[in-house]
Amino acid sequence: MTVHGSFPGVRPRRLRTTPAMRRMVAETRLHPADLILPAFVREGIDEPVPLAAMPGVVQHTLDTLRKAAADAVSAGVSGIMLYGVPEDAKKDALGTAGTDPDGILQQAIRAVRSEVGDDLVVMSDLCLDEYTDHGHCGVLTPDGRVDNDATLERYAEMARVQAEAGVHMVGPSGMMDGQIRVIREALDAVGKEDVSILAYTAKYSSAFYGPFREAVGSSLQGDRKTYQQDPANARESLRELALDLEEGADIVMVKPALPYLDILARIADASDVPVCAYQISGEYAMIEAAAEKGWIDRDAAILETLTGIKRAGASMILTYWATEAARRLAR
Repeated sequence: MTVHGSFPGVRPRRLRTTPAMRRMVAETRLHPADLILPAFVREGIDEPVPLAAMPGVVQHTLDTLRKAAADAVSAGVSGIMLYGVPEDAKKDALGTAGTDPDGILQQAIRAVRSEVGDDLVVMSDLCLDEYTDHGHCGVLTPDGRVDNDATLERYAEMARVQAEAGVHMVGPSGMMDGQIRVIREALDAVGKEDVSILAYTAKYSSAFYGPFREAVGSSLQGDRKTYQQDPANARESLRELALDLEEGADIVMVKPALPYLDILARIADASDVPVCAYQISGEYAMIEAAAEKGWIDRDAAILETLTGIKRAGASMILTYWATEAARRLAR
């Protein structure tokens, strides 16, 4: 019986017979250096605070953040993305805690740099949502809309403060029009030309962000549909890509990852800079919850999803399993 065209002797299954054979012919290889660890640091706590919706993830103290960074280095992880969680009393309409040189995120940047130096790419979230009392990613107009241009002024200040604290790379996540150009110009103007920009190019208005909002203590009421991308749209992501590249993005990102693998593939095909994907909190929570129920093999599901994201075109992946997965890959 012919099993492959007109050549009855050709059997693809021969290359699946043993683990060594499958490893040898694997088309996609996941490596610890592909992984970036997102980490939360909270002001005013003495012990790490576990997150109910994200088992195994905590809001760090500065001391435990240092240890997490050192552990990531030892596992071979390439980067750490830092999110600051200020005390509620410090939130205001302009998110001024985010631009305080002694704010929690700037303290975290300095702490991690002092711990690991240049052995880990220290990255910082550049957005106002953690610091505003209304929970939006920008400055609001009197009628409650996000003011794009007023927000850009705040982003420029955040970029300068984070760069002064020692960050290697900033990650503007607010989806404001023109944000990459404004941030690049702000950094260059203060002699921080070497600080790179990870653009949240295709950040969709997703139902999977819920656990993250617990992690950063978000005050958001309502949604962010007027500035995050509509899940129904694909071509729009390529418009965003073209703009971010023109404005000076060093790396571009798709967020979330698994529900948007088609977008990731499109952007990877079109981009001439590295492409990142963010396996977000809801993706993490689904696997952990299903595994806790005994419905799936947790460890296999983690590596399978990360491999799928890499196969779709990601050069690097933000994942809360970064250190754990990196250690498993290094075995």
